Amino acid sequence: MKVVVLAGGYSPERDVSLSSGCMISNALAEKGHAVVLVDAFLGIKEPAAGLVSLFKKNPDYVPCQYPIPTVPPDLEKMWAERKPDTGMFFGENVLEICRMADAVFLGLHGNAGENGQIQAAFDLLNIHYSGSSFPGCVLAMDKNLTKQILYANGLPTSPWVHIQDVHRPNFEKISKIGLPCVIKPVNGGSSIGVSIATTIDELKEGIQKAANCDKEIIIEKYLDGREFCVGILDQKALPVIEIIPKDGWFDYEKKYQPGLTAEICPADISEKLSDAMQQAAIKIHNVLKLGFYSRIDFKTDSSGDFYCLEANTLPGMTPNSLLPKEAAADHILYADLCNHIINHCN
Repeated sequence: MKVVVLAGGYSPERDVSLSSGCMISNALAEKGHAVVLVDAFLGIKEPAAGLVSLFKKNPDYVPCQYPIPTVPPDLEKMWAERKPDTGMFFGENVLEICRMADAVFLGLHGNAGENGQIQAAFDLLNIHYSGSSFPGCVLAMDKNLTKQILYANGLPTSPWVHIQDVHRPNFEKISKIGLPCVIKPVNGGSSIGVSIATTIDELKEGIQKAANCDKEIIIEKYLDGREFCVGILDQKALPVIEIIPKDGWFDYEKKYQPGLTAEICPADISEKLSDAMQQAAIKIHNVLKLGFYSRIDFKTDSSGDFYCLEANTLPGMTPNSLLPKEAAADHILYADLCNHIINHCN
């Protein structure tokens, strides 16, 4: 089939997305599809032979790769330099070429890619796309809403407070969480804008850092145990993977730079804990109305009880990403994983 891999976009996670997009494009070409990788924000110029000529199959397809820089991109500079400026999120010819495709593989991360906006637009334009639909994206992207839904359904989530006015945080309310705590933007991913506070000064700095990324934040109780993820593929939980940063915590750099984090899959945990985490992941996936695949993140506390950190509707597909490693542990090759996903579009 003709497939657009849509990546990049206008998000602090655009570099991660472009790395994912290259890997996905290469894999789909390997599986025999006619593929074009398109930056959702910068767009693509129409060649003399027309947009349809951009779709390439092997042996004409040229593999690509995109190393992830150690820091997020300067989005304001990128917007100022975009030529031509379409005046909207979508760049030149993006919607036109997506409508030509049989399906769009969403390799986007953050903001419009995961908050349901693109999914809603594609629904209206009758464009078939991978991943979760509009409702699931809305529920999973808003971390406060996610936690409310999990709490209401008896699913494990750590105590938190929601700060709607970052300029006037209610420190009496925050004190109920205590220190240390984790400060996060309500909408976002890849640990951008996230910090851990052990003092009041660090708390105030963390609130400002998160506020630079989003107008709303959450503050969670810090969990001092181990960190895990469970991928979901077609209602099946993949093997649990454990994340062990070589120092500090699992921040943006440790997520995407090789050699900074050990990832053990299957995780070295009891069968009882593994089964419980996998069953919880499936329940979380379903209560949030997620699609063909997702990734659910967990962390334990000092007593060994586990809690959901968040749900990811478009898990990373970079060379260092967790979902492909979990799939590999379940004997699913990367190219087959991408092929499964594109063959189960909305």
